[in-house]
Amino acid sequence: MSLPPVPQPSAGSETTTSDAPAAIKVQIQGLNFFYGNHQVLRSISMDVPALQVTALIGPSGCGKTTLLRCMNRMHDLYPGNRYEGAIRVQPDGTDIIAPEVDPIQVRMRFGMVFQKPNPFPKSIYENVAYGLRLQGVNQRRELDEKVEKALREAALWDEAKNRLHQMAHNLSGGQQQRLCIARAIATDPDVVLFDEPTSALDPIATSKIEELIVELKKRVTVMIVTHNLQQAGRISDMTAFMYLGELIEFGETNRMFTNPAKPQTEDYISGRFG
Repeated sequence: MSLPPVPQPSAGSETTTSDAPAAIKVQIQGLNFFYGNHQVLRSISMDVPALQVTALIGPSGCGKTTLLRCMNRMHDLYPGNRYEGAIRVQPDGTDIIAPEVDPIQVRMRFGMVFQKPNPFPKSIYENVAYGLRLQGVNQRRELDEKVEKALREAALWDEAKNRLHQMAHNLSGGQQQRLCIARAIATDPDVVLFDEPTSALDPIATSKIEELIVELKKRVTVMIVTHNLQQAGRISDMTAFMYLGELIEFGETNRMFTNPAKPQTEDYISGRFG
């Protein structure tokens, strides 16, 4: 069963209004996840708002990356892993971890950018075109248009337009990460997942990626795992604090950082542990 496409907002449309709650894009319902017999996530439930940036924070080993990888079925690549619960994409309500849903189709709708830049051993052009070709886009003119669009949205077009057919590894680290973002957004996903995307980058490249993430939320929902609380405060609208595989608190970033409801959240944000 293929995941049905979800309509994208029209260009120039307002994402949310100040006095109306954001629409929900992803509903995580009672999610448990097991590596074999070892349970890593415990009863995670949260509603991820559409066209906003949601940050996942918490100490190392708390389950942030595991949760992120559940949402594009990365765990399916290894035998013995098991999901319980549901992850539903709105507005159609498809449960993307249901066994009958094709993981490849899920990954088209949930683009992912990893901690370290991981361009394919191909040209800049072919990196961005890769997912498009999997979607059946083969006409050169259409590929050219979509590749250029993705590179522009990733703020890389001006730096790459004269070297599209050079190998991607010739780019700098920050450029490679923006290329990976272009690759992730080229297929028009509903959600882009970022797993500590700036941890291997210098401050200037980090600033560019952060600006790009803020710009991306105009058309896609964004979730980001970060250990950098300052980064979460700068770019996220919502923040989820996780500890020992459980969701401790989830709410608006400004409130979470100034008036957390749970003592564990306050202890982590204030630096008492983690």
